[in-house]
Amino acid sequence: MFKFLTPKSIKAPFARYSHGVEVPPGKRLVLCSGQVAITADDEIPENAGAQAELCFKNIAAILNEAGLGLPDIVRINAYVTDRAHLRPYMEVRDRLFSSPAPASTLMIVSGFARPEFKVEVEAIAAG
Repeated sequence: MFKFLTPKSIKAPFARYSHGVEVPPGKRLVLCSGQVAITADDEIPENAGAQAELCFKNIAAILNEAGLGLPDIVRINAYVTDRAHLRPYMEVRDRLFSSPAPASTLMIVSGFARPEFKVEVEAIAAG
């Protein structure tokens, strides 16, 4: 369905992600806003790994509304508030996405709307 692009002429990805993903003609795109780790009952997990799990759970719910799921994601943009949160986030991402994995960017940022949030994830899916 998707063509995963990892040219041999550039450095291989540093982790489990693809440099690019080609979406074939005729597919529709679903763009998910950044999701932070908050439940419908306003609960926020403490640790970054649990926050990443909840971010992806929220994204899965959005995609489900469109008849899609996590395997349909072609691009992930993720943000963490500390270098220490990189590994817990990546462990969740790597467990949820097999190889070849979506295109992905991971950035360290100074913070989010509320100080309790440590992880935010946005995604683009195609189906």
